[in-house]
Amino acid sequence: MCWIDLVESKPRNTHFCFVHGRRKRRRRRQGQCEQSHTDLSIETKRQNLSSMDFSLCLSSPIISTLVHFLLVASLFCPVCSSDIGNIGNTPVANQTFKPQEEAHKMNIIRTRLQQINKPAVKTIQSPDGDVIDCVVSHQQPAFDHPMLKGHKPLDPPERPKGHNQMDMSENFQLWTMSGESCPEGTIPIRRTTEQDMLRASSVSRFGRKIRRRVRRDTNSNGHEHAVGYVSGEQYYGAKASINVWAPRVANQDEFSLSQMWVISGSFGDDLNTIESGWQVSPELYGDRYPRFFTYWTSDAYQATGCYNLLCSGFVQTNNRIAIGAAISPTSSYAGGQFDISLLIWKDPKHGNWWLEFGSGILVGYWPSFLFTHLRDHASMVQFGGEIVNSRQSGSHTSTQMGSGHFASEGFGKASYFRNMQVVDWDNNLVPLSNLRVLADHPNCYDIQGGINNVWGNYFYYGGPGRNVRCP
Repeated sequence: MCWIDLVESKPRNTHFCFVHGRRKRRRRRQGQCEQSHTDLSIETKRQNLSSMDFSLCLSSPIISTLVHFLLVASLFCPVCSSDIGNIGNTPVANQTFKPQEEAHKMNIIRTRLQQINKPAVKTIQSPDGDVIDCVVSHQQPAFDHPMLKGHKPLDPPERPKGHNQMDMSENFQLWTMSGESCPEGTIPIRRTTEQDMLRASSVSRFGRKIRRRVRRDTNSNGHEHAVGYVSGEQYYGAKASINVWAPRVANQDEFSLSQMWVISGSFGDDLNTIESGWQVSPELYGDRYPRFFTYWTSDAYQATGCYNLLCSGFVQTNNRIAIGAAISPTSSYAGGQFDISLLIWKDPKHGNWWLEFGSGILVGYWPSFLFTHLRDHASMVQFGGEIVNSRQSGSHTSTQMGSGHFASEGFGKASYFRNMQVVDWDNNLVPLSNLRVLADHPNCYDIQGGINNVWGNYFYYGGPGRNVRCP
């Protein structure tokens, strides 16, 4: 991790206050949202009731009682009924009120929560509202996988040569500001709630990315990128320092992220990827904090893989990092700059892909058996930003990428990746030899690369989304 001030060092608590202030504003927005939900829900119920055949209601005491019950329920619990979300792929607002389907959906959610949330030996309340459960390591979700049952987390592997290791213990996640920590032998897991799952566009795919055809050189389904990438060789890992911001995300259906992709296979149904970085995702987390995340898939996001620890797969070994927890502090425009270092590499001995956060903190590993092509090596590495453009208003989204400013504004204003490297066949960290940069829509989000003696390979990237050149 690295904190860089433009002029003079600023106290960290300045940024913590900024984060807390943002949280207060978020609560006001939530209040406004609940009020709008209330108005919409009451109006919907009234319209439904007005269209019923009241002569039939009067002739049947049972139906009359049911109508009375629904009317009372709509007045006393409007938010509950309006927040149910989607049934299947069709919004509830466009359907007839179906209590049986909603009850079935809630049963599915509660069953899934029992699978995700493991028994905790200690619980920590984070200042941002998260609940962090300290779960015994061998009881984490990874060990639900048939090929991991009865196993325990592996010991740390040999790190790549040329990697400077300094185990830093500074606070860089909001939950650690509570002063509490998880005991040895446990791992911190952000608790998933009913509200988290109710926000999801699809309960059955909660924690997974939307199925889509994946291409490096184009966007699909509204996903837009500004990335640097290398290809044409065999890669056994990648490393970069990623500038952390809190970009504005226009609506709940969109996200903004900055990450590394370690990729193998074709860009068809056999795509294998390992991903990590930070993201702002109101749908997944319920707020607009930048959060440390991981992802993996072995079939192009179809049926395998998930974010963080929301399915069996990634094995966490560290008791100080909560995957999915908010990062703090964040960078400020023309002010202090904060970045995080991430290293992903393949253990030469066992073949698993390990993740390091900061300078020496091992987070855990993806077992090699999860993958097909990545059991051997990666054929491409990408670095950069991605957003979702839902075009809800009919024009391009105003969701920001990176800092929300174009690459030309440079240090302190545009977001950056620096010190990008890859791991070669002999477990050496080496500079990039053929970095190329690409922006899907450069009038909305762009990228500019460079190289120097201090930052090695680097680039600035990002943008505001909708503007006069990106209508």
